[in-house]
Amino acid sequence: MSDSLDQQCIDTLRFLSVDMVQNADSGHPGLPLDAAPMAYVLWTRHLKHHPANPLWADRDRFVLSAGHGSALLYSLLNVTGYGLTIDDLRQFRQWGSRTPGHPERGHTAGVEVTTGPLGQGLANAVGLAIAEAQLAGAYNRDGHVVVDHRTWCIASDGDLMEGVASEAASLAGHLKLGKLVCLYDDNEVSLSAGTAITFTEDRAKRFEAYGWQTIHVADGNDVAAIDQALKDAVADTTRPTLILVRTHLGYGSPKQDSFKAHGSPLGEKDVAATKAKLGWPAEPAFYVPDAASRKFLEAQTAGEKAEGEWNQRMQAYAAAFPEQAKELESRLRGELPEGWDADMPAFPADAKGLSTRVAGKQILAAIGKKLPSLMGGSADLDPSTFTNLVGLGDFNPAPAADAKPIEGADTGGASWAGRNLHFGVREHAMGAIVNGMAAHGGFIPYGSTFLIFSDYMRPAIRLAALQKLHALHVFTHDSIALGEDGPTHQPIEQLVSLRAIPGLTVIRPADANETAVAWRVAVTMKERPVLLVLTRQDVPTLDRSKHPSANGLANGAYIIGGAEYDKPDIILIASGSEVSLITAAAETLGQDGLKVRCVSMPSWDLFDAQPPAYRDTVLPPAVTRRLAVEAGATLGWQRYVGDAGDVVGIDHFGASAPAKTLLKEFGFSVDNVVARARKLLGT
Repeated sequence: MSDSLDQQCIDTLRFLSVDMVQNADSGHPGLPLDAAPMAYVLWTRHLKHHPANPLWADRDRFVLSAGHGSALLYSLLNVTGYGLTIDDLRQFRQWGSRTPGHPERGHTAGVEVTTGPLGQGLANAVGLAIAEAQLAGAYNRDGHVVVDHRTWCIASDGDLMEGVASEAASLAGHLKLGKLVCLYDDNEVSLSAGTAITFTEDRAKRFEAYGWQTIHVADGNDVAAIDQALKDAVADTTRPTLILVRTHLGYGSPKQDSFKAHGSPLGEKDVAATKAKLGWPAEPAFYVPDAASRKFLEAQTAGEKAEGEWNQRMQAYAAAFPEQAKELESRLRGELPEGWDADMPAFPADAKGLSTRVAGKQILAAIGKKLPSLMGGSADLDPSTFTNLVGLGDFNPAPAADAKPIEGADTGGASWAGRNLHFGVREHAMGAIVNGMAAHGGFIPYGSTFLIFSDYMRPAIRLAALQKLHALHVFTHDSIALGEDGPTHQPIEQLVSLRAIPGLTVIRPADANETAVAWRVAVTMKERPVLLVLTRQDVPTLDRSKHPSANGLANGAYIIGGAEYDKPDIILIASGSEVSLITAAAETLGQDGLKVRCVSMPSWDLFDAQPPAYRDTVLPPAVTRRLAVEAGATLGWQRYVGDAGDVVGIDHFGASAPAKTLLKEFGFSVDNVVARARKLLGT
């Protein structure tokens, strides 16, 4: 291939992107103009992909973490044959188009993850690389390598400034993820100014300290140097690689090296000047030379060959290791093993009971070994969240023979096949990494921490919902009842704020048996993230011979007491630990001849998804006297209690004291619930 064809292909990407932005009168032309050479070299010489089958399991994963440069990705998808047409490019950023302003997974073929908020994509890439490494460690055998792909990322200055990227990069270096390569578009310009005003650290030294290999490319237009850097990155199998490519934002335009080229169209005059300077025809717009088209479409032939070779390896693998092949293929299809929940525990009635986090520990022990796709861990909180998969090993490079034992390590040892992922105190990265694992396929990944720290994870949780990712989070210490740690650790508004995220299922189970059903729902509910919100304190395990089955949790809310009353005087509603509180209050009220219905409502969104007839059965519209009880903010409960109802909650910060004291002082007692119910009834 001649240098002139290289240049023609690079400029094809540049000006498809520029024309997209100009036609939309919206977008970011700066990054596509400067990053086109590195994208071209990666996509034509190193990226293993098959445009005709974008979901081929052993493809390389490409993440444009700098998602504002989406026009560059859409140009690549168009010219390599992913089915994105020139008409699609003309509809860039328009209503109903396949080319939205930032890449969206599931919306455009070839987009692996939804990137927009900076840093998320790089952290997703770490999750994708972890997923590949675990599958390879679990299933590859000598002479039979069936999982062997890489994760590539293009990141910007803004990505590297974000804390989530730093958290994720630190973990990636520790884990020695040698198949992760990040091309850093080092153009020294951010949206509002040159980086000299905010970002002057030595990025290479920072990543070297994380344990990354770093490579410098002095000229972002030097195709040979970029190619060699990518080869050197691949050659280092024990470290992730950051390639620092010195580029010039808005390359070739009158706005080159100015922040003015970052996030606004160049304008017709400057588009014409840029095309003239780089020797590109002024017309037509969206021009793809025939020679460039042929070169880019070689990806189809190469992809077909690569996938065909992989299919042959899989056939040989299946012949040699039939059980492992069956399990791997089942995981990649997202199937659940038959009988995965056969050992799900049933908990006997117990007035003292146990915390729902401890119940969760027993549930994980029962399902973990039968559910190989289940993998995850906590943000350094395993002794408190109880989310360790005991005996299933730590996901970590195998230690040296003379390494000292690590206190707290899993008994299953450390290896790439391990399923306990230790995130460290990195909640933001944990959320984004779990998203990357879910996007990869073959996993039901989870992360865990205290509910209060969901605030650190909100961007990743929101993106999981946007992408419909099957990502799980286990949040414990769910209320003021965590006690002495005080208001900094006591969640108040977190539940309602998480419930407000569209497409997210939040479940706060009442007791151990509801927790078991909650886990069953979480595992089986595909195409949406699920949060389990669990207690630190013990809660009674309800006597299911006197109360309906906990299976009602799957409906979001169900009648847990007073089912015999077609026309109750009052309905008490609660979630989580407060369900046992309303059942106790109902007994007291019942002694005065009042007909009290109790409703456990562990999940608003699951309940809202039920048919109106079911919802009206649980909460009859004619019964207007309703009292909701939840140890969190009252906002949102009005939709269930109505104008004539009331809510016992907490709309202020907590305090440091033993849990029982706090609950009593803040009104979460039988006496207060009874008093508030009587007030509604006028008795």
